[in-house]
Amino acid sequence: MNILGFDPGKDKCGLAVVDKNRQILFHQVIVSEDALQVIQSLSKRFSVQLLVMGNQTTSKAWKAKIENCISFQIVLVDEHNSTLEARDRYWLMYPPQGLQKLIPQGMRIPPRPVDDIVAILLVERYLQQV
Repeated sequence: MNILGFDPGKDKCGLAVVDKNRQILFHQVIVSEDALQVIQSLSKRFSVQLLVMGNQTTSKAWKAKIENCISFQIVLVDEHNSTLEARDRYWLMYPPQGLQKLIPQGMRIPPRPVDDIVAILLVERYLQQV
């Protein structure tokens, strides 16, 4: 079973496809206006069977939009502290190089948005619940 993680946002969204073995098949940050099209494309490309998204900020509006575009279940999960956790995960996925190594991890800021990593974490949170 492939699961699509979705971190909705006003300006940008994070997307990730994770398989049943927790292998990350795809992850990317996109502009919000492209989200519905990319969700549909990823759903077909990876035979997605479930969409997991955060339950904060804009989730209700996004859920209503997405329900009209897909034929599988949407599950909301708690996204409390997910951005902070995603920053830490970023440095595990992409270890710091050069002088960045000398800066304590808590003070490092990833050089790009981490919304896609939040989407990965949302899927992992879902899988811990089931």
